[in-house]
Amino acid sequence: MKDRYALLTVDTEALPKRATDDHVKRLIWGEHAEGTAGIREMCSIGAEFNARHVFFVDMCAPYTRLDEMREVVRWLDAQGQDVQLHTHPEYLPPSFWADHGLNPKPQYMNQYADDARAEFVIKHFGHLIAEVTGKKVRAHRAGSFRWNAHTIRALKAADIPLSFNNSTCAVHAGQCNFSEPTNQPYIWSNGVVEVPTTEKKILPKVGKDEWWTRLTYPESSYFRFRPWWGKFLLGTLSGSPEFAVFLLHSWSLLYWNEHGHASYRDSHRLEGYRKLLAKLTKDYDVITTEDFLDLHARGKIKTAKNVDLSFAELKSRSV
Repeated sequence: MKDRYALLTVDTEALPKRATDDHVKRLIWGEHAEGTAGIREMCSIGAEFNARHVFFVDMCAPYTRLDEMREVVRWLDAQGQDVQLHTHPEYLPPSFWADHGLNPKPQYMNQYADDARAEFVIKHFGHLIAEVTGKKVRAHRAGSFRWNAHTIRALKAADIPLSFNNSTCAVHAGQCNFSEPTNQPYIWSNGVVEVPTTEKKILPKVGKDEWWTRLTYPESSYFRFRPWWGKFLLGTLSGSPEFAVFLLHSWSLLYWNEHGHASYRDSHRLEGYRKLLAKLTKDYDVITTEDFLDLHARGKIKTAKNVDLSFAELKSRSV
């Protein structure tokens, strides 16, 4: 054991504007006429280095393709990957809300004004995943990091112990109104453990607002090199932290074409990811949410502070 831990988190989603058709096939499986670079390839590269991913799966945006999404969950679970909950309820059709006797507004989770709506979304879509894997959902990340205090209380009500929602980048983007400026896990006052996405502040240009950037693949200004994956050396990871959370997407090995749609161009990003994991796994133990909970329980991963949920509560009311 290296006593330095990293999580490879993958938002696994098929958002409607990012492909012309066959959204699950294009954006999650990564299948295109020119080649394939999706979750299969990501898992295969991870397996070369005994590294499993945490796939945060969104069942909301592709709600009309639930059978396809169940197959995604089934395949990931069969591969020994860590399947957790991602939610983009803003893409749910009006008929979904009508079928459940609910108003379709507000659309975004950071706009929810009560615990009940957040709890319904988290329990409903968490159940869809759990009934396929046969395992309890242990972690959640809101789509585009749109969350508020109601989200955290809903996680407690749903018996989901981990939140992967804290992001200062999201605050500056107007997607949520609160974050702790830390990359270290902390505990909310209701007992939910927050696992922040690793970020850092970049010195802004004169006259510009401060700028935060995430630890992402394929490219991130978190690093001082471009293309950074070819130069991932000890110390390139800012401050060589003992704990790091990468943000990837199911389409991270693809490219965006001139229409803003995912497309396969070449294998460079696959090879870049292979180089990244080769370097990363020399210095870090790549862990899952189950590993995190065990390490936290044994004091190997520490939570340095408790944060009162009232901070997020007060902020959320101003959205």
